Amino acid sequence: MPAGFAPRTGISAVILLTGVTGTVGREVARLLTPTRPVRVLARDPARLSLPGRDVEVATAAYADHDALLRALEGVRTAFLVTNDPTQPDDSRFLAAAKATGVRHVVKLSAYAVGEEDADDLITRWQRTNEELIRRSGLDWTFLRPRAFMSNALAWAPSIRAEGVVRSLNLSAGNACVNPHDIAEIAARALTEPGHAGRIYPLTGPEAVTPGEQAAHLAAVLQRPIHVQELTTAQAAAQWSRRYPAPVVEALLQSAARQARGLKTTVDPTYEQITGLRARPFRTWAADHATAFT
Repeated sequence: MPAGFAPRTGISAVILLTGVTGTVGREVARLLTPTRPVRVLARDPARLSLPGRDVEVATAAYADHDALLRALEGVRTAFLVTNDPTQPDDSRFLAAAKATGVRHVVKLSAYAVGEEDADDLITRWQRTNEELIRRSGLDWTFLRPRAFMSNALAWAPSIRAEGVVRSLNLSAGNACVNPHDIAEIAARALTEPGHAGRIYPLTGPEAVTPGEQAAHLAAVLQRPIHVQELTTAQAAAQWSRRYPAPVVEALLQSAARQARGLKTTVDPTYEQITGLRARPFRTWAADHATAFT
């Protein structure tokens, strides 16, 4: 944390956002920072680009307890994102949150936590995290999204260079969700009463296959996109370039569940809370077309 950092006085009930350089946290920050005082936690502030005048930046890693204590001073509500299943970051954050008087944690979890047949490493890790929060004595709200539509950005290099989408399970559906929809629910849970003790499963309005996603992207980009189905071994090799072996195994187990048609359920939670239909993949594709050109 920079030596000169100190929470500003005169701002009460501060909201702390974590994960603001990630897919959902960035969207939550865009929704909240223009209109209300917000503090963001980041390991690398140079990566931040946030609107709004009442934004504080606290530099800290979850493993730095003293820095977390300073960052959480004056915070009453926090948005918690963790992404490393090998680290006890949720318990680290909760220890500091309890010590500083945080009252409510809105946790980004995973849809599979609520599915009894899901038992991969990442799902078990998120189940453990949720249980830690339940036992913490703090108020909590759990957001459980299905896969992010933005995962399609992994295809951007091959679409730009070759006009090709390569994927496992080309004909297996997934009710993937627009990250902006997740962020909208997070923003409500952080700023409105009535969300404590609630679990919000979040999906898109329909299940789409990778082949259908490629077709939507082709229509938006007005160019042909070919699809090639990966074998399990090819997908594992591709993921191994980015993730450690235990995470690759978890991804393969998750993909196997999708192949069995276990990720097609459409949940009404987003519509029930907002009164709006969840955004479909074709809308996400149109909004992010430039990433593929």
